[in-house]
Amino acid sequence: MLFLGRLPAMDSSRAATPKSLPLPPFMKYNTEIQKRRTFAIISHPDAGKTTLTEKFLLFGGAIQVAGAVKSNKIKKHATSDFMEIERQRGISVATSVMSFEYNNILINLLDTPGHKDFAEDTFRTLTAVDSVILVVDSVNGVEEQTRRLMEVCRMRDTPVIVFINKMDRDGKSRFDLLEEIEKELKIALHPMTWPINSGKDFKGVYNLAENNLLLFTANTKADEDTISISDINDKIVDEKLGERDAYHLREDVELVEGVHGSLNTDDYLAGKVAPVFFGSAINNFGVKEMLDTFISIAPTPRSRQTSTRELDVLEEKMSGFVFKIHANLDPKHRDRIAFFRVCSGRFERNKYYHHVRLDKDVRFSNPYSFMARDKSIIEDAYAGDVVGLFDTGNFKIGDTLTEGENFFFTGIPSFSPEIFKEVVNKDPMKTKQLEKGLLQLTDEGVAQLFTQFGGTKKIIGCVGELQFEVIQYRLLHEYGASVVFNSMPFYKACWLTSNDQKKLEDFLRFKMANSAEDKDGHPVYLAQSEWFLNTEKTNNPDITFHFSSEIHK
Repeated sequence: MLFLGRLPAMDSSRAATPKSLPLPPFMKYNTEIQKRRTFAIISHPDAGKTTLTEKFLLFGGAIQVAGAVKSNKIKKHATSDFMEIERQRGISVATSVMSFEYNNILINLLDTPGHKDFAEDTFRTLTAVDSVILVVDSVNGVEEQTRRLMEVCRMRDTPVIVFINKMDRDGKSRFDLLEEIEKELKIALHPMTWPINSGKDFKGVYNLAENNLLLFTANTKADEDTISISDINDKIVDEKLGERDAYHLREDVELVEGVHGSLNTDDYLAGKVAPVFFGSAINNFGVKEMLDTFISIAPTPRSRQTSTRELDVLEEKMSGFVFKIHANLDPKHRDRIAFFRVCSGRFERNKYYHHVRLDKDVRFSNPYSFMARDKSIIEDAYAGDVVGLFDTGNFKIGDTLTEGENFFFTGIPSFSPEIFKEVVNKDPMKTKQLEKGLLQLTDEGVAQLFTQFGGTKKIIGCVGELQFEVIQYRLLHEYGASVVFNSMPFYKACWLTSNDQKKLEDFLRFKMANSAEDKDGHPVYLAQSEWFLNTEKTNNPDITFHFSSEIHK
């Protein structure tokens, strides 16, 4: 709790001037925390998420020229899409972390993959942020991946702001869009801006909160022409929009304001209401209004639940967790970076911290902050910040660092694979490179590696087909290992535990064709179907079948 009363009286002979009084640590941390906003941008593929990310970076002065992700012919690629395969495919397949300042607020922005095959990366990223901006394509409306992502947000009551993009294209009517979003995503909406037509007739938006008109000019990509008005009945509205559009705008605004009134910020912070903005990210239209609102209402870093207690974000002692690992962020240096979210206290360079799972102390001489592929060494970081830690193989997804206390942060999801393929080495001379590549890439958490019992057959399990394409590409271009994948007839991976070690060993020996161990040596049963799985569970009551490796934490 912050101390807001008077300081006790002191002997004047010993009194220090107010300027020389050091701030209590928690007050200093509170000042730093209030400056920070950590959020993710989420959407279905091609809704304009990465383009919107770049517009934020432009406003923050972090970049000078935006990349173009919609055309492979254009060589300026999106700042946040740092992997070569992303630049070739024009999609994001890994979460990118970017930090920048805007209006004296430090923003930690996490741009997530939109493709469903990389949902694991996105779901884990959502555990490391305090709010999200959801991008919806005005042409396609709510899509499959949007629903899945919002389910995760609702589970955590994550505050959401909605940006309805591509208003300069012919799409659904604004009222139909809002109704669809509320119905499909099960969240109440509160329009903050209101569009004037759409498609080729799109003329701009009316800012309901600021009572001003923002006019749109196609293909200019310049700042909006903003006209401040004291009353929507001002004649200048008719002059700029034409009588017909001005009349419809006034009707719409009267209806919207009558239904929604003013935004209740507490409802937004509780995840009950989502403010809505309309615009066109590619044209840089409507983005600034959303960014300005975001930094004023979005939550600062929050307290978090751990395996032993609720951790107060204002606590003096540092703690945090690893939510992502990425090998070869810089292919020239073969580095491996763990993305670490600070949850309390102050993270300091070269200070020893307790690695809870390994029960040992570690320190980091070169912690990084990120601007996509660009890294800069930092001296310290505070709650809400995402730090890159150089990793020699000590980290797994979900690992916790503290100043001595033993706990884990909860709610970090793990997934059982749904597709299994054998790794076939096309070049035996590159066996060592292949083994290293498989270990490092599967450490990133988007795939799991199994070795079949009784042999050396390597099996990769993923939740989506595209992951195999990415792994194959990265093995070749980052490790020089050429492979092909052969499909395996497995339905699910189950981790096995038992109080009777002999019965577990007998089961693994009898079911050798379906038995494997994960990269940490834990036994796994690869079920061929739901029927086989249920049969084995019935026939082996002394063995427990788990659908997550988290049981071994």
